[in-house]
Amino acid sequence: MKATFRQSMAWLHVWSGLVVGWVLFAVFLTGTLSYYRTEISQWMRPELHAGHAVDVPIAAERAVDALRERAPDARAWFMTLPTPEIPATRIVWRTAPGAPFSVALLDPATGATLPARDTRGGDFLYRFHYELHLPPLWGRWIVGGCAMVMLIALLSGIVTHRRIFVDLFTFRPNKARQRAWLDAHNVTGVLALPFHLMITYTGLVTLMLLYMPWGVDTAYRGDRERYFQDRGQTIAARPPNHAPGTLAPLGPMIREAMRLTGSEATFIAIHNPRDARSTVLVTMDEPEGLAHLHPAVGFDGVTGTFLATTMPASAATTVHGTLVGLHEAHFARWPLRLLFFLSGLLGCAMVATGLVLWTVARLPKPNSAARMPLGHRLVHALNVGTLAGLPVAVACYLLANRLLPAAMPARPEAEVQAFFAGWLLTALPVVFLAPARAWTVALTTAAAGFFAIPIVGGVTTNRHLLTSLREGDKVFVAFDTTSFCVAVGFGFAAYALANRRAAPQRMGKDALQAGIGSRSSV
Repeated sequence: MKATFRQSMAWLHVWSGLVVGWVLFAVFLTGTLSYYRTEISQWMRPELHAGHAVDVPIAAERAVDALRERAPDARAWFMTLPTPEIPATRIVWRTAPGAPFSVALLDPATGATLPARDTRGGDFLYRFHYELHLPPLWGRWIVGGCAMVMLIALLSGIVTHRRIFVDLFTFRPNKARQRAWLDAHNVTGVLALPFHLMITYTGLVTLMLLYMPWGVDTAYRGDRERYFQDRGQTIAARPPNHAPGTLAPLGPMIREAMRLTGSEATFIAIHNPRDARSTVLVTMDEPEGLAHLHPAVGFDGVTGTFLATTMPASAATTVHGTLVGLHEAHFARWPLRLLFFLSGLLGCAMVATGLVLWTVARLPKPNSAARMPLGHRLVHALNVGTLAGLPVAVACYLLANRLLPAAMPARPEAEVQAFFAGWLLTALPVVFLAPARAWTVALTTAAAGFFAIPIVGGVTTNRHLLTSLREGDKVFVAFDTTSFCVAVGFGFAAYALANRRAAPQRMGKDALQAGIGSRSSV
């Protein structure tokens, strides 16, 4: 315990931020990118052209025809319905319990298989930000623990800063390095402080049942499915009758669900599709408002009669859905979504500057013969490997989408392997390079990666930047332009760092040439 309460909070702020900082940076960065998950998925399937009107009932009927042909004995069929942004029907089935899921993309109008490349698109980044590509329970527990520590770091940081309002307007880049990094950390932390508090707290609320399951498990004796039904979040599928039945047309069910909820149908699950007691569950798009709630309507699969709906939601479900909605921002139009995105980037910068500040504050004094301790070198390596390595990994993931053959088997897994390979190849050389050179190399690699994205995309597809501008394709234009801007940002950072490292050497040469001092005095 330190001498004063504020000193204790400062100690807690520093060490809590350091211990989980690298995981938090990964969570913040991939979570921030997830605000544009749909647009990333669009860019990663260049064969699909957005903007075409889709007839959802027709698309559902064509999908049922395809599932009857491909998986007649499956116990359940699933279909994600097309939208103007992603005009393709995604069908999923599994032939036996424990067997891998099969997936296909269909033309909404004809039901024919689309030649679009298979990819996880933006969904990989979205799930990574709360599962870290680990087994789901492990990943969510780790992210939840780090989020709790993040909340502690935020609150202790508020207590530590006496002049929190002044910190908002204080940035002195020309001061000593430690002061400049501290100012940057304070500005990025204070400027978006309400967002940081909101996003951390609502992130914990999103998975609160995972972290505190005891009340529900006691009340429902471990039957969580019934808990979600009582909360009005799901509708139970009926057990099979073990007698043959014929599935009724889905069109009337979809129209009835749209009439009841006032929303568009987005997803359909058909349980026991060839049984006399089959169940059709139609999940709808989120209604207008803050709450992240997807209404669902259940039908008898053979007769098409209405069974149940999750609407209207209870007050408790609406409160929870509102907190989740604030976290995911599905309600936000483009200006507010952009504000969420920029606030997320400030969160990344806050974590990054805090991690760099820790090492800068502990560098050996100039002209000192002391070497950097092993622990400090480890923190430095993790800083470079994470803060620059993760953007390189994202660039490799996007480049792999364009470079791998479109018909390659297990293509989504190969894209994910490229993500981790890029991350690893950026992090490993850091161990063998001097600190400043390691940063320069890693930042230059990131700049090259993002600069290559629109170029490789234009060479390997027919949707380069000029074509996108001519066709008014806003998503592709924004994606390519943003990649160039990110490349310029990383390139400028690498140039500034290299220039700063070379400045003392140039001063020494100039001084010697001017004859104002000996080599030793310089």
